[in-house]
Amino acid sequence: MDISVTDLKNRMDSGDTDFVLIDVREPGEHDAYNIGGTLIPVGTIAGALDDLEEHREKEVIVYCRSGARSGMAQGFLQQAGFKNVRNLTGGMLAWQANFE
Repeated sequence: MDISVTDLKNRMDSGDTDFVLIDVREPGEHDAYNIGGTLIPVGTIAGALDDLEEHREKEVIVYCRSGARSGMAQGFLQQAGFKNVRNLTGGMLAWQANFE
């Protein structure tokens, strides 16, 4: 299941914090522009599972530049047993196109 940038922005603007936001881009991308997600590059997701364990039952929203890497992270987390993982459709490209 995915989430649009508009839906996520509306939730964030309303003060909704009932989800975990994860940026799966690389550190340089995160430093250049981010929307507040915790940085866990897609290549390190497997090593971060212990840290993410407490969020297994929560809504987890993953994002990257365009949605491709976050789609891979979404699949990996779902296979690891996370119940509600959503991919931000279009990633930061769509976010910036709509809100910058």
